Amino acid sequence: MGRLAVAAAFAVLTFAAAAAAETYPSRPIKIIVPTPPGGPVDVMARLLTNAIGPELGQSVVVENKPGAGNIIGSKIAADAPPDGYTLHVSSVSGLILSPLIHKNPGYNAESFAPIALVTETPQVLVATPNAPFKDVKELVAYAKEHPAKLNYSSGGIGTFPNLAAELFKKVTGTNIVHVPYKGGGLALNAVIAGEVQMTFDTMGTSLPLVRSEKVRALAISGKTRAPELPNVPTMRELGYPELVTGAWTAFVAPKGTPENIIAKLNAATNKALHSEQVEGTLKKLGSQAVGGTPQDLTSYLSAETAKWKPVLEELHIQAD
Repeated sequence: MGRLAVAAAFAVLTFAAAAAAETYPSRPIKIIVPTPPGGPVDVMARLLTNAIGPELGQSVVVENKPGAGNIIGSKIAADAPPDGYTLHVSSVSGLILSPLIHKNPGYNAESFAPIALVTETPQVLVATPNAPFKDVKELVAYAKEHPAKLNYSSGGIGTFPNLAAELFKKVTGTNIVHVPYKGGGLALNAVIAGEVQMTFDTMGTSLPLVRSEKVRALAISGKTRAPELPNVPTMRELGYPELVTGAWTAFVAPKGTPENIIAKLNAATNKALHSEQVEGTLKKLGSQAVGGTPQDLTSYLSAETAKWKPVLEELHIQAD
């Protein structure tokens, strides 16, 4: 009787889970973003949120949980019930770098069920307009002549701008001081205000500031020049092929989320990303819509981990 009771209970739970997946979503959905409002990940998350809500027939809201190099928000999302009502939009910083850099982050990329890769965006090295250099050549020369006098900002240890800047320092043989902030938006504001001289940022958030001359674009990390900034050289052109890198945003759910729900979210995401409105907006931001299957994102995350892990080890970047 005991075994029959257990089997019956399991069957009831399985049926309930399947029924819930069939009616999903029946209430509003929350997407946790591990960065403050205004940063690159937040911008992409809100664009996605506005687009998938109508596709799913429910309101979708963003909840920002910044801090500790994306760890706070990512951990909250990883620990959320796997019912499809608390989801997560993050980046290479939150999903790959921070779990590798921090000793006990409490999560990693495998703590999530992949939904889809949202966007890919080249990085741009930007500087405050009153910096004592006008291009990368002058920046390197000044930094070598004045060690530890220049500062760069990032959203914290383990974020992509931090890693990109540290790799830049290693490749160029310069000593530039890291000033961490609580997110990419604040790090970029620090450059605008002249609190620091430079940062690496996604082109999407920097592009309007470059056009309004609030910051100066020095170089692009993409493989080719960006059509939006045709006069800005690539790092490869400047003799630094090691600095050909890019940022991305991914849409994931807590591990254990039912496959039916993942499939619905994936379909809604792909339809939204490849709509004329979203693709047009992303193009203006210097980003490219990606999409694809959950399996595509699984492979992508594995490849990113394999790429960045040896770099982190070589640079001895450790937060704890």
